[in-house]
Amino acid sequence: MMVRRLAAEALGTAFLLIAVVGSGIMADTLSGGNVGVALLANSLATGFALYVLITVFGPISGAHFNPAVTLAFTMLRQIAPGAALAYVAVQIAAAIAGVWISHAMFGLDILQTSMTQRTGGGLWLAEVVATFGLLMTILGGLARTPAQIPAMVGAYIAGAYWFTASTSFANPAVTIARGFTDTFAGIAPAHILAFILAQILAAVAAALLLPKLFSD
Repeated sequence: MMVRRLAAEALGTAFLLIAVVGSGIMADTLSGGNVGVALLANSLATGFALYVLITVFGPISGAHFNPAVTLAFTMLRQIAPGAALAYVAVQIAAAIAGVWISHAMFGLDILQTSMTQRTGGGLWLAEVVATFGLLMTILGGLARTPAQIPAMVGAYIAGAYWFTASTSFANPAVTIARGFTDTFAGIAPAHILAFILAQILAAVAAALLLPKLFSD
């Protein structure tokens, strides 16, 4: 039933952003200015949250929480275009709501605009790598060990925070929403489009290339 699927996508994406932004705020507050410690806490909280959210909502909606994932599955004809558009709309709206909920929890101004500069060729390449790797994890997991996908995705994203220059946004909805927070996880709105284009490029490449690799 589409309503249940969209509700699962909304809740999952909102809680993903609560995990990303909320843990970033908490980590930045408690780390005493040590960015490495803050990033460690942020990455672990995000990875753990993804494991839970994918486990809970995967059987209902597929637990995309990510327009790049939805795009790839649309190209692979695993989801109809109309349903995919509904998924993407819900993912973006819920992601922004998750940011605002995080602000409210920590007593911050609800409406913010990020001032964090994240731009340059290295970061754009990092988003291609991060997003392609995420789709590689998902499609490879589906082909070989479907039951392990929640753990695999959580572990991949937690790791990719550290091995990509961009700290692995790998998600257009997350990228848009993080433009609405001037906290540890933010990205200046002027830099969002380039990140999203890199993510879409990676999703298209993954959908075209990876099924051939994993097919029997």
